[in-house]
Amino acid sequence: MDHFTLRDGVMHAEDVPLPDIAAAVGTPVYVYSRATLERHARVFAEALAAVPDKLIAFAVKSNPNLAVLKVLGRQGMGADVVSVGEMRRALAAGIAPEMIVFSGVGKTAAEMVAALEAGIGQFNIESEEEGVELAELAAARGLTALCALRINPDVDAGTHDKISTGKADNKFGVPIGEAGQIFGSLSRLPGINLRGVAVHIGSQLADLAPLEAAFGKLGALVEALRGAGHAITHVDLGGGLGVPYRVGEVLPEPAAYGAMVARVTRDWGVKLIFEPGRVIAGNAGVLLTRVVRVKRGINDPFVIVDAAMNDLARPALYGAYHHFEAVSPRGDRMTANIVGPICETGDTFAMGRECDLLEAGDLAVFRTAGAYGATMASSYNSRGFVAEVLVDGDRFAVVADRIEAGAIMDAERVPEWLV
Repeated sequence: MDHFTLRDGVMHAEDVPLPDIAAAVGTPVYVYSRATLERHARVFAEALAAVPDKLIAFAVKSNPNLAVLKVLGRQGMGADVVSVGEMRRALAAGIAPEMIVFSGVGKTAAEMVAALEAGIGQFNIESEEEGVELAELAAARGLTALCALRINPDVDAGTHDKISTGKADNKFGVPIGEAGQIFGSLSRLPGINLRGVAVHIGSQLADLAPLEAAFGKLGALVEALRGAGHAITHVDLGGGLGVPYRVGEVLPEPAAYGAMVARVTRDWGVKLIFEPGRVIAGNAGVLLTRVVRVKRGINDPFVIVDAAMNDLARPALYGAYHHFEAVSPRGDRMTANIVGPICETGDTFAMGRECDLLEAGDLAVFRTAGAYGATMASSYNSRGFVAEVLVDGDRFAVVADRIEAGAIMDAERVPEWLV
C-alpha cells in the first residue's frame, strides 16, 4: 500500500495535490510519502515479531536522503551502509553508530579507519584479505572491530544478473566451501572480534525459495563453526525482498518472509540482522515529470517527458519497468513510446506502452521510484541533479535541492595553461 491516490481526478501524495508540488518546485522531481515509509517500516518489523533478538538496518544505498533516513531512524531502524559517505549520512540522520552495519567488497583503509573511530556496530568482511587489513588497522589503534564474515552460498536468486550477489561467480563474500578455513584464520587475529556470518544473495527477489536455500546453508555453516569451537552470536541475513512494479503483480509479503525466517532460524540462538531497502522505500516515492511534447512515430507516438535516464537510470540499466500514469487522467488511453530528452536511444522508459492519453504540458508519474531512483542520478548531458520532496500529510518540503548544471560547472576549473 502507498499514499499516492486519485482524488477528484487529481493524483495526491497523501493530502497534497501533485500539481501543487510541480508548480512550487518544478519538474522532474522525486516525491516521497512519509506515511508510506513509516507504514512499510512497521509492516516489516511486525513480520519479524517472532524473531526475539534482531536489528533491522535500512539499506542506505536504496535511498540515502537525509530526511528519509531520519524518518526511518525514528521507526527504530539502523543502517546498512556500503561507503563511508553512507555511514556519515546515517550518523547525520541520528542513527546510532552501534546500529550501523558496513558491507561492501571495496572498503578502503581510510573508510575502515573512519568506521572504527565512529564505533559502528558491525563490519561485514567480504574477503580474507579485507579481514587481515581491518585487523591490523584496528589493532594499531587499540580498537576491536566487531565483524561477521560474508558468505557466498552459490545460490541463484532468480533476479536480474546485475543485481544478483549470491552466485559463485559474483564478487561478493567468500566461497562457502572455504568459509570454515577463512573464519578460523581471521578469528585468531588481534583487532577483530569475528562473531558471526552474513549473506545477501540479491535484490528484487520474487520467490522465497532461494532465500530459504541460502539460509539453510548458512545454518549448517553456523553449526559447523560452533563445532570447531567458534562462538557465533550474530547472523546477518541481508535483504532482497522485491516489490511490485506492475499493476497486479504479486510478490512475497513480509509476513510470509518473516514466518520463513522464524522457522528456519528458530534453533540458531543468535541475534539476526536484516537489511531491507527497496521493500521499505520503493513504493514510497514517485518521479513526477511533465510532458514536453508528443511526437508522431512510424508506429506509436513518442511521449517525450522532461525526466530522463540521468534522473531515473533503472530502465536504461536493467530494462526495468516503472508504471507510468497521468496525474490528471482524462479517461482516454493511448499506446505510446515513453522517452526522455537525453541524446541516447537508451533514454527510453517504455516502448509500445498502453497508458493514459497525454498531451504537451500534462503531468505524469513514474511509480515505485522511491528506491534506486535519485540516488543513481547523474548530470549526463549537463542536465543537473533532480530535486527531492517529502510529503507529510497536507504539507511538503524540499529535502534535496535541484542542482542546476551551472552549479556543477562552477565546481570545474580551467588550468592556467589553457587560459
